[in-house]
Amino acid sequence: MDLKIETRPDGFRVPGGQSFHAAEIDPGGDHRIAMAFAVAALAADGPCTIEGSEAASVSFPEFYRTLREVAS
Repeated sequence: MDLKIETRPDGFRVPGGQSFHAAEIDPGGDHRIAMAFAVAALAADGPCTIEGSEAASVSFPEFYRTLREVAS
């Protein structure tokens, strides 16, 4: 997404004021990363693809349905 991301021992931080760009994202099977970047994709300047996006169902089976409802 061409973002500046600050890594931390317990995660990461995305500083504000950046433009989100269309991207292909590989969350490496991590449901938290899949969900975080699905939300980030809402602000992207084009379509995004999240490989293995179904990983979100591990902790929130209705995540994508809920995200569509919230985003519309």
